[in-house]
Amino acid sequence: MGWVFVGTGVVGAFLPVLPTTPFMILALWMFSKSSDRFHYWLYNHRIFGPPLHKWQEHRVIPPLAKLASISMMTASLIYIIFWSPVPLWGIVITVLIMAYAIWFILSKPSYPPANTGDD
Repeated sequence: MGWVFVGTGVVGAFLPVLPTTPFMILALWMFSKSSDRFHYWLYNHRIFGPPLHKWQEHRVIPPLAKLASISMMTASLIYIIFWSPVPLWGIVITVLIMAYAIWFILSKPSYPPANTGDD
């Protein structure tokens, strides 16, 4: 499963509608349960490693990722409401799930804490 999430994350690096970091976080978690070698490789990867470090150490979601995810959820919700045959109860459930997801995203810091130099 770790490799499935890595593959999906790599595709997401090239498609603006598919996020990369959440899939890499899932892959990292999967590898932490199954393969120390691949966990180390992904966590220290030149491209994917830094966002994973920020998430694991500080639970940071960068502003651009917040904007992209909330924008995509909003666009999806607009589509569901106006152009899909989803019943009202399905729309209500979708709104509740998306509202929780947006709250979660906005509750996380956008940047790691500043190093005060007091170490």
